[in-house]
Amino acid sequence: MTQIRGVIFDMDGVLIDAREWHYQALNKILDEYGLPISREAHLTEFDGLPTRDKLNLLTARHGLPASSHDRINQMKQHYTVELIEQLCRPVEEHLLLLSQLKKQGYGLAVASNSIRNSIQSMLSKAGLLSFLDFFLSNEDVSQGKPSPEIYLKAIHRLELTPEECVVVEDNPHGIAAARAAGAHVLTVKDPSEVTRSRLLNFISKCENNDHRLIDK
Repeated sequence: MTQIRGVIFDMDGVLIDAREWHYQALNKILDEYGLPISREAHLTEFDGLPTRDKLNLLTARHGLPASSHDRINQMKQHYTVELIEQLCRPVEEHLLLLSQLKKQGYGLAVASNSIRNSIQSMLSKAGLLSFLDFFLSNEDVSQGKPSPEIYLKAIHRLELTPEECVVVEDNPHGIAAARAAGAHVLTVKDPSEVTRSRLLNFISKCENNDHRLIDK
């Protein structure tokens, strides 16, 4: 029988409803270059990728000058911070969820393709940072999701095995990363689906099955 001892959350679209903020912030600067990302492309391909990977795709496909990447990335982070300050607020269900998990002794972490400063700002504004053992950003790995590197690193830091961990993810890149890491994967559409009842029920299912679970 498997015992789940750790829960690792993606952040954007899971604990924080920030996907739209990232989209707006990046497009605000990409508009200057005449290369905004369409809504369809954002939803089907770009969502969940690190900014540097998005820019590399735009360079390869549409000729965005590689020399502009540093400036675009810097301005994108500036605009993202502005939106975080304006819009990020605590969500009671998530506060209660992480508090309950912490009291029950689960190891808790966030593993996100965002940069460190954005993660810390959002988790602090949302009131969630104090419940976590740690968080990992795209600055802590050589390859972002869909590479499993960030989840493997989080599992190792929790001193657990993949079979002892549940990952909560919302987008295909993150889901692929979590699956490749060997963890149980609870998939959600948005932060409203990250609830105590759903996560605890999923943990119970994992513990009563010998095989790795992937819930859709």
